[in-house]
Amino acid sequence: MLSAIILAAGQGRRLKSVAPKPLVEIGKLPVIIYSLNTLDKHPKIDEIIVVVNVNNQRAITRLIKNYSFKKIKSLVLGGRRRQDSVYNGLKMVSGNSDWVLIHDAARPFIDRKSIAEVILAARKTGSAILGVSVKATIKSIKSKGMVDRTLDRSNLWEIQTPQVFKKELILRAYKGYSKMKVTDDASLVEKLGKKVKLVPGSYANIKITTQEDLLFAQAIAERKC
Repeated sequence: MLSAIILAAGQGRRLKSVAPKPLVEIGKLPVIIYSLNTLDKHPKIDEIIVVVNVNNQRAITRLIKNYSFKKIKSLVLGGRRRQDSVYNGLKMVSGNSDWVLIHDAARPFIDRKSIAEVILAARKTGSAILGVSVKATIKSIKSKGMVDRTLDRSNLWEIQTPQVFKKELILRAYKGYSKMKVTDDASLVEKLGKKVKLVPGSYANIKITTQEDLLFAQAIAERKC
């Protein structure tokens, strides 16, 4: 059994939007509906836990009822940090679930193929993540904005979600290292000394963080129509 946790508890302050980020509309749909649609229809996913905050809980609850999703098990309130929200979601995963998929609601354009591939890779290795190779030149900067060095981008990847883990592995990682500040779940698994498999993802799987990202998202949504 595989459980999906979708994170919609962030405040989205950098977006500077009146509406909470998961509820901002791209085309005619709120951001969160895109990924919920894909995850709910995916044959490899058995249940979905949605992590929300106190400000968007009622609105997301109404949306879920309106769209009649079939696999949503529960909504749970998130915490102060991203990893706190994930941990709250992990506590709601069914006892007989063996695998956990974690996805950011702010990435609306995840596709069925990428989901299937990252799940398959995780089943072989215990943990797997999506990512795309870095296209830009990346430099390391010292204090006062001075360039330290130019990094070799051939080994650099921009990491995405979803990320998939053996349930007992991600639970052990969170119990052991949840106090550490990290930006993705795989970082905690790495702290256990475990290998994480990287699966090439899609450049369309963008994360909506700023107003500029909304412009790109609108273009992607129109292309998919």
